[in-house]
Amino acid sequence: MQPDGSVPVGALGDWLTEAGATLDVKLAGVDDIPADADEYDGVVCLGGGMGAFDDEAHPYLADIRMLLSRTTAAGVATLGVCLGGQLLAAATGGVVRPGPQGPEAGPQLVSKKDAAWKDPLFAELPLMQDVLEFHRDVIDTLPTAATLLASTPLYPHQAFRIGRRAYGLQFHIETTRDIVDAWVARSPDVAAAAKPGAFDADTVDRMHADIDETWRPFARRFVDLAAGRLRAAEDPRRGLPLA
Repeated sequence: MQPDGSVPVGALGDWLTEAGATLDVKLAGVDDIPADADEYDGVVCLGGGMGAFDDEAHPYLADIRMLLSRTTAAGVATLGVCLGGQLLAAATGGVVRPGPQGPEAGPQLVSKKDAAWKDPLFAELPLMQDVLEFHRDVIDTLPTAATLLASTPLYPHQAFRIGRRAYGLQFHIETTRDIVDAWVARSPDVAAAAKPGAFDADTVDRMHADIDETWRPFARRFVDLAAGRLRAAEDPRRGLPLA
């Protein structure tokens, strides 16, 4: 699911395809949004420049939230990236609002929380993971059923899991240099929150090399989770494996 034409699947699409997935990209506002994921093994919702509740300008956001609510309830492997993570949180009882400390932008490290060490997608990630931050809004309050998986000092709700197989990321892992350059040009107010030189070509290239090393295997594990080859996380509320 692609809510915004300027935020494509990028490198993440390559990793998913490499891992054996067949992609069916739906561009919101152009393509019909499925009512559920009955025909799919997994759902990925990408980012966008709008807010998670900007329904007046983007009426399809309500349909995306409904889809994510249903995939989570049905135990379908689900991954939300940046806006996609915010939409997942909003669809399942979380609170999304403009970041009180302003935008977060540029190459960043996020740190694993204790629960991540036992999570099927996050356990093999390093303690500190390279990511790209580029957002105005934040997940201010996680859904009640969420398990926090990664944080930063500025905004703590960086990655989380809900229920059986639904994951939300506040950050980006899917970008390329061309995508980042376009965002910086389009949203200078967000880019200004980054450290000086954060979007220099060499810095962006190094960031993407580090992201590729960390998150390409993560994408493969997500495909394995969707295909049933990877056992899902344990339910912290019951202490039982979620099959």
